[in-house]
Amino acid sequence: MGGNENRRKRKRKTLGTIRCIPDDLWVRVQPLLPREKALGSNGRPVVPFRTVLDGILYVLRTGCQWKALPAEYGSGSTCHRRFQEWVRTGVFQKLWVKLLERYDELRGIKWEWQSLDSLTVKAPLGGKPRVLIRRIGPSLARRGISSQTRTAPRFPF
Repeated sequence: MGGNENRRKRKRKTLGTIRCIPDDLWVRVQPLLPREKALGSNGRPVVPFRTVLDGILYVLRTGCQWKALPAEYGSGSTCHRRFQEWVRTGVFQKLWVKLLERYDELRGIKWEWQSLDSLTVKAPLGGKPRVLIRRIGPSLARRGISSQTRTAPRFPF
């Protein structure tokens, strides 16, 4: 009995999965995003950036297709277009830094201890060879080792 109680006490409290950006985090993240389109302007209907970011997080978390994004996050096309734009402009790099700072405040990051994990797999299309493969055809020809036949024999017709 005593062992089970100790295990329960030692169990770390985990942070839940973010389904939508909390208000306190949104206040920190919003200044990193570009200026939003004004309401009532021409073109596509305005989808608030907070909704778009929630949709992007949903796709990244679940792995669903952009077109399968639930309607509560707006159009999948809008979220995908915004995702691509924010990747190009470095928004997610800035968000990563800001979220690391936030996590460091909440839990603390041991910056002096780091680990890297990787997996080496064969490139799907072969990739570049690691070692140069020496070609033997021309070098043998220059040394006179090749066949003396200048042209291949032809089939008589």
